[in-house]
Amino acid sequence: MSGEESQGGRLLDGKALAARIEASLAAEVETFVEVCHRRPRLVVVLVGDVAASASYVKSKQAAAARVGIDSEVLQVEASVQTVDLVTLIKRVAAEEHGPADGILVQLPLPKHVDERAVLDAVPPDRDVDGFHPENAGLLSQGRPRFVPCTAAGVQRMLIDAGIATAGKHAVIVGRSDIVGKPLALLLASRGSGGDATVTLAHSRSTDLGEITRSADILVAAVGRPGLITADMVKPGAAVVDVGINRITDPVSGKSRLVGDVDFDAVRPHASWISPVPGGVGPLTVAMLLANTLVAAELRLGHRRGS
Repeated sequence: MSGEESQGGRLLDGKALAARIEASLAAEVETFVEVCHRRPRLVVVLVGDVAASASYVKSKQAAAARVGIDSEVLQVEASVQTVDLVTLIKRVAAEEHGPADGILVQLPLPKHVDERAVLDAVPPDRDVDGFHPENAGLLSQGRPRFVPCTAAGVQRMLIDAGIATAGKHAVIVGRSDIVGKPLALLLASRGSGGDATVTLAHSRSTDLGEITRSADILVAAVGRPGLITADMVKPGAAVVDVGINRITDPVSGKSRLVGDVDFDAVRPHASWISPVPGGVGPLTVAMLLANTLVAAELRLGHRRGS
């Protein structure tokens, strides 16, 4: 038994998987360039100067460059009003800033901005985050165009690890439109990475521990550090931690990233477990790049396999 296995669950290495996905995408992007004589292009709208958002955007730009996708960041003052942000998105969609195969609005937005109005302004055929109601509806009908990136990344992680989903009980803690709801649809859908029986738990769920202990696959996606403890996990369950929380160590005073799962306590009980950082996060970015390439192909009529 290896040292890693002796600690309990095997690691779901999102960073390594994302690197493999990027390598495949890089080849596909070059094929697109040969056919269409330009590169896919992603435009990111970044509002304000929140350090975490800026860091996320920087990582997305770096990943785009690695696979050969052009990207541009449009920085907007935090004082921007909803109507002005919607107007900017419409101008980007009209390609006043050059081709815009994918348009992404980095979240969160300032509290005074109507987030739904802004996200709805992104044309559904450029909505590489998969948040537009048209894309949400297509996903609910089992004919997805763009799947929200984190949800797609979690499903890809399960498939890659060979974790069976068919007939299994998957419990998702968190009912957001970004992760919980779309992931529930993916895991319940027919085919690879699906056919699971899905329970969507949330803050109003009674006796959360009783629900999570019934899970063969447990996904935590609520943004509460250490929410999932060892006594809440069924022995042998696969545990996927979507949470990204920055906490300050009371002893050293240094900050660090942790998930929604008490990793060290839960790992001995799990068959598989994803770390934070290095788990779902890199896959979210990889799925964004995949969606951007698909958007470019669909717009120019060169969809793979067509």
